[in-house]
Amino acid sequence: MKGYRLSVIRHGMTAANEKGIYIGQTDYALSDKGAAELLAKTDEYVYPNVARVYSSPLKRCIETAELLFPDTTIQTVDNLMEMNLGTFEGKSSDELVGKEEFREWLRGGMDARPPQGESVKEVQLRIFRALREIVMDMMQEDLLHCAVITHAGIIANMLAGFGLPKIPADQLQCAPGEGFDIHVTADLWQRSQVFEILGMVPYQE
Repeated sequence: MKGYRLSVIRHGMTAANEKGIYIGQTDYALSDKGAAELLAKTDEYVYPNVARVYSSPLKRCIETAELLFPDTTIQTVDNLMEMNLGTFEGKSSDELVGKEEFREWLRGGMDARPPQGESVKEVQLRIFRALREIVMDMMQEDLLHCAVITHAGIIANMLAGFGLPKIPADQLQCAPGEGFDIHVTADLWQRSQVFEILGMVPYQE
């Protein structure tokens, strides 16, 4: 049965990432350092040839897509946006560590949410909708290998929630400009809403 490959990649660094600030859906662009690091990775590693790039609409993801896949069509998918961190946005862990609501959020769970933000359960539902949109688009247009540029939290929750083998989200962290290859078949996706985790991306020479 025909399968579809997605290379799911984390965006490059922003100034907020470098300062350890939670930004969630705040629309930061890549920092100069973050852009330079991505370009260095294109020299050191091999990124796949893909038919299309599906990207979070936030600037840091679109700019990453343009640097890593400069000659490829970019299609934004709103549901690939990072978790809404509510009142935690724009603050560092040092600023938040004394707050009980922050400590409660860090304890985790599907219903854990920052004040005025999203729960993991709500994010998982968005991820499912994003995957459904992407997979249907690839099937309809017969695109066998595409890339997804999104955020660290979305990648970890995507693979933990829908990937096989089952791996906890905290073991699915990846560096900027890096991520995972996944393999989707129509039968497995339509029957069980799962995909196979193949390995890491980009590739060694």
